[in-house]
Amino acid sequence: MTTDYHPGERGVQRRAGALARADHAQRAIRDRIPEVAAGFLAGRTTLVVGARDAAGRVWASQLTGPAGFVTAPDERTVAVRAAPDPDDPLAEVLTAAGETPVGAVAVEPATRRRMRVNGWVRPAEGELRLRVAQVYANCPRHITRRVVTHLAPAARRRPPVRVTPALTPAQQALVAAADTCFVASGDLDGSMDASHRGGPPGFLRVTAPDLISWPDYRGNAMYMTLGNLARDPRAGLLVVDWADGTLLHLTGRARVDWSPARAAALDGAERMVDFQIERVLARPAASALRWATPDPADAH
Repeated sequence: MTTDYHPGERGVQRRAGALARADHAQRAIRDRIPEVAAGFLAGRTTLVVGARDAAGRVWASQLTGPAGFVTAPDERTVAVRAAPDPDDPLAEVLTAAGETPVGAVAVEPATRRRMRVNGWVRPAEGELRLRVAQVYANCPRHITRRVVTHLAPAARRRPPVRVTPALTPAQQALVAAADTCFVASGDLDGSMDASHRGGPPGFLRVTAPDLISWPDYRGNAMYMTLGNLARDPRAGLLVVDWADGTLLHLTGRARVDWSPARAAALDGAERMVDFQIERVLARPAASALRWATPDPADAH
């Protein structure tokens, strides 16, 4: 894992006709944490992480805590004072001895800022330590403006986790109404990435109980996610119910559809991504964060 683009990213940039824009954007990728980035992390109450489980499945998950639970003790390290719950799909690998490749994304919906940090994580003295390989900010496009209303106290007893091979009708409704999701993907070398995807409610299209599609909009031309999928289709999605803290984890395989005609059917789409679901893990009230309903005028 370096600050250079890997062959999958370069191939997608070339196919999209975005090599010049990608070269310009690459200047923002660092292998250490700038002071402004450290300050941004210190104010966050959530961090989304992506990794592979012991079976090689890719998942996206969420860690939460009060502001200050994520810090940068030095320019090469991110410390996260939180641990995944036992029913988290990444609990085993995030707390295992040794280092695990991870991607992480921190988002501040109130100001529509986001930052991605990729590297390797290991447990250490009651926290997770992420050794940094890549740090970079992303543009604010398609981030719905929200504010955290509160951190809910940990529930003494939560409803049981539900595992299914496809989305239930209620889960389909949650996905179809979402304006935000998080995507985890990885390269063949084992490196990982976590990214944010957003759009108007309905941008995640449930075309079957085991198939979701979404538009890929114009961005910064790095194509980190699509570049990973070009080489390794395994991916994970996280959809959050901001009102009650339910986390919906999906793992499966994704494919990019470059058909101009299909993309033209959705305003602003440059291509489409199809995600074939292989497993669904629903964790009711698993997140302590509660977010305000956005004002439609502040969305995207």
